[in-house]
Amino acid sequence: MNWYVIYTKPKWEKRIAEQLNKFGLNCYCPTIIKTHQWADRKKKVEVPLFNNYIFVQLEEKDRNKVFISPGVIRYLFWLGKHAIVKDKEINTIKEWLNADETSDISVVEYQIGQKIKLNSGPFSEQYGVVKDVTKNYYVLILESLGCILKVNH
Repeated sequence: MNWYVIYTKPKWEKRIAEQLNKFGLNCYCPTIIKTHQWADRKKKVEVPLFNNYIFVQLEEKDRNKVFISPGVIRYLFWLGKHAIVKDKEINTIKEWLNADETSDISVVEYQIGQKIKLNSGPFSEQYGVVKDVTKNYYVLILESLGCILKVNH
């Protein structure tokens, strides 16, 4: 079975994943804990890692079952076809979110545009292109995952 990417209504990601799981579909909505500050307090809140996107694993013939949830808008397409995410990439996201410690990545010697291989941490064995280097962080494009990684110094 393939993992497909679903585009959702804003702020519906967790709700849709719960609904589709209740209907027997295998869904994954990666979340992180962020601290939100209001005028009178701070609170830790669980928010989706990818705004407006969740992953669903199902057979190609069952793709229309996701529209049973009213918050689903459409599937994400890549090069005119349904975007398919590999099991290895889903597992990499899960490992990264479950990692107890943050990994330090040093790219001091690298130039913008250079392709590098990450040797440690949850994204080890992934290739990335150096997009930006600032005094506080590095920006890497992880081509195989189709995402941008921001690494603090």
